[in-house]
Amino acid sequence: MSARNLKKPSETDWARIDSMTDEEIDTSDIPPLDDEFFAKAQWRMPKRKTAVTLSVDDDVLKWFEAQGAEFQQRINAALRIYAEAHQE
Repeated sequence: MSARNLKKPSETDWARIDSMTDEEIDTSDIPPLDDEFFAKAQWRMPKRKTAVTLSVDDDVLKWFEAQGAEFQQRINAALRIYAEAHQE
């Protein structure tokens, strides 16, 4: 979560949520996790990221930033698509 998201006030009524008991919480839309689910489950570790300093044109950075708080992930995705398209 970015710092930009933390400055946006929540619209959730947290006092109402905090006052609810477990029985009052509607979980009917959550499917049960049965033995079949866990038999198919796989442990996945996120790929390692490497921090770099990169110079980009101002307008390109502003465009990615305008797409939302996770602009760095979008830049990474765009670079991945380009790299995979140009692999031999």
